[in-house]
Amino acid sequence: MHKKLFISLALASLFVLGSCKKEYNIPQNYEYSKDSLAIFPDYKDIIVPPNIAPLNFRVDIQAKNILAEVCANKQTVVIPANEMNEIRFDEKVWKDLIKNEHGKGISIHIFAETEKGWMRYQDFRIDVAPEEIDRYVSYRLIEPGYELYRQMGLYQRDLECFEEKAIYENNRVHDLENNHCVNCHNYQNHSTEKMLFHVRGAHGGTIICNGQKIEKLDMKNDSILGPSVYPSWHPKMNSIAFSSNMTGQSFHILDQEKVEVVDGESDLVYFNVDKRSIKNVLKTKTDLENFPCWNPQGDKLYYCVAHVPQLDSLNQEESYLYFLNHYKEIKYNIMSLDFDSKKESFSNPQLVVNCSAEGKSASVPRISPDGKYLLFTKGDYGQFHIWHKSSDLWVKNLQDSTTYALSAANSKDVDSYHCWSSNGRWIVFSSRRDDGNFTRLYIAYFDKTGKAHKAFMLPQESPQDNILLLKSYNVPELTKDALKCDENSFKEVIYKQEAKRVDYKP
Repeated sequence: MHKKLFISLALASLFVLGSCKKEYNIPQNYEYSKDSLAIFPDYKDIIVPPNIAPLNFRVDIQAKNILAEVCANKQTVVIPANEMNEIRFDEKVWKDLIKNEHGKGISIHIFAETEKGWMRYQDFRIDVAPEEIDRYVSYRLIEPGYELYRQMGLYQRDLECFEEKAIYENNRVHDLENNHCVNCHNYQNHSTEKMLFHVRGAHGGTIICNGQKIEKLDMKNDSILGPSVYPSWHPKMNSIAFSSNMTGQSFHILDQEKVEVVDGESDLVYFNVDKRSIKNVLKTKTDLENFPCWNPQGDKLYYCVAHVPQLDSLNQEESYLYFLNHYKEIKYNIMSLDFDSKKESFSNPQLVVNCSAEGKSASVPRISPDGKYLLFTKGDYGQFHIWHKSSDLWVKNLQDSTTYALSAANSKDVDSYHCWSSNGRWIVFSSRRDDGNFTRLYIAYFDKTGKAHKAFMLPQESPQDNILLLKSYNVPELTKDALKCDENSFKEVIYKQEAKRVDYKP
């Protein structure tokens, strides 16, 4: 607990914080500590956007008093830790610190009054990149053990501050008849003008938002394999690529991997929003296609596929038993198809990343906005890498065909589901690196040479919020603007309107 602050008569630095105008001073006499200083989240020696919210952190040491001296160019501020050892920046002070530091950095010095007296710990830096990150990130919050879905929701966070707003919540925890799952939100070109997500269960349908117009569609069709999932909005047309999946999940009893999600069957489908027409792109029993993704030009569709020839001779029950016993043998590669926008037709399948040749498996391809890089996750097997500890972020340079891991951003635990910023300089992804159980959002700088830098956790007003929230983040999507439709508008459509059927047109 902080009872008193040591005030030195000889001022090393001075800053006035808040309305109380109290002065905090760095002690003149101190010793340098050889001990490593742990802070949470780990914001040491990272690169951040110039429009990011304050990076508040907790200092993990036993001390009577803790002070942080923060130096940016010619400005120096001194911030005392609170009762929980947290260094919290005033939002205006933080913005003043970083506003002129584009391409430069901030230096932070931690002083702590311990039993040995005042100690100064090893300094660390927070560098500020010249490029901003898109202001908003959308995500789903869900309990990590989801045998049954209860309360969950889609949310939008303002990255320039700590404001989080619900896009849509299914919070009828005790109303099982009306309970439903929400998933697979997606936007067109980092804009909220066109947006969609799925509702599964009661009041189900695909929710499409165009500006402030919302409609609920029934994508089921006898000619389509199953539910349409994993959407990718065409960058120039009002159309969407989906995979149509018959998905099953099982839960390990004794294994580091807690959940296994497999596709018993999956195909690619194409949906024209204006015509409300859907058709198959690829429909095979032995090839499991999923995670479609357009390139920025809209003339190529990337996707993942696993070839399982054994499925050709198996019925549904036999297929289930096959996956149950051979799930670690299912390896996905990344393919692409050329797209003719005038004819709305696909052709020329090409192998892009051959992970199965090295005994690995690829998932979630995403093309950078400049079209130069293919970002994906690589794991030991399967495609639902959000529970695979072997999962890491990888990139293929589409200009010179080199493929490499984003080692500085990766961790020893799960690093998966990811997205690009609209300028291609930032990556947001989910990671279980903190405790192995909960996915939290991490942000990494991706420089002009194709190198990713050390990732940092999504900042919160209190660092404790990242621990106390017993939900997992998934499916981050960056947008330049805030969603125009509010939660009540979505509820009005979901609960009171029947889903409109779409037509199958081959």
